[in-house]
Amino acid sequence: MIQVQDISKSYEKGKVQALDHIHLTVKPGEIFGLIGPDGAGKTTLIRIIASLLLPDSGNVKVFEYDTREDFQSIRNIIGYMPGKFSLYQDLTVEENLQFFATIFKSDIKQNYPLIKDLYDQLAPFKDRRAGKLSGGMKQKLALSCALIHEPKLLLLDEPTTGVDPVSRNEFWKMLLKLKERGITIIVSTPYMDEASLCDRIALMQFGKILDMGSPHEICQNSGLELYSISSEEPFHLLQAVKGYSRTKSCYAFGSSLHVNLNDGDIHGLLDYLSSKGLKQISSEKIDATIEDVFMEKLNTLS
Repeated sequence: MIQVQDISKSYEKGKVQALDHIHLTVKPGEIFGLIGPDGAGKTTLIRIIASLLLPDSGNVKVFEYDTREDFQSIRNIIGYMPGKFSLYQDLTVEENLQFFATIFKSDIKQNYPLIKDLYDQLAPFKDRRAGKLSGGMKQKLALSCALIHEPKLLLLDEPTTGVDPVSRNEFWKMLLKLKERGITIIVSTPYMDEASLCDRIALMQFGKILDMGSPHEICQNSGLELYSISSEEPFHLLQAVKGYSRTKSCYAFGSSLHVNLNDGDIHGLLDYLSSKGLKQISSEKIDATIEDVFMEKLNTLS
């Protein structure tokens, strides 16, 4: 179990508050997602859990090890994949794997079943230098190196940023297989659609946790009564909806708007839009998504 208790962290002599009294618990064997945009505090939190950063206050325990006092024990049982590709680019695929296996006093053969699905895709490039790999292959190699010693906890900092959709899909399939093997996974991502693939998530912004729970629970408990509205004049529609006195929030989602009303009276809004000269308006009630909840929480926070 990973326990984060009242963690705060600032930079530039307190001018930038990266984390503000964070509390969370990650259960053994689950995929826990830190969801939020750049600057939300995700990387700082992951680095503190990995014992690479010390918090200004609070404490973290990783499987009963304290990150301040037992950092060496923690580093022996975690696999860490930072957001930026950080392997040795002049070493080949096979050399990188062998290097990381040696560091952890392991070997490739011993834990090969753990990385087999990944290595099968890397094998044709085993003699290629890591710096010459594609983005998706770099990602697979980095994950293989993080897994080569069979860690109890896998820390992944925005692993799919800048990766093509096919590689993203393959990567998450791999994470689900690792979960089945009992590996606990903490993954950060700015992509709201990846939140639904996690067992539980924390929505983060400005170093704070806006909400936490399973994706289903967060959406169900949001209390949002949303409508999707569209027309042939999207710009005028947006301006009109925002100008409506009973609009609580309004955000563009693709070609439509997701609208939350103070009184829930969609007919009143449609009458108002018609009075503004908008035609061929379509509307339907929709269930809130994680992105809807995040935007609403952010609106409340600001």
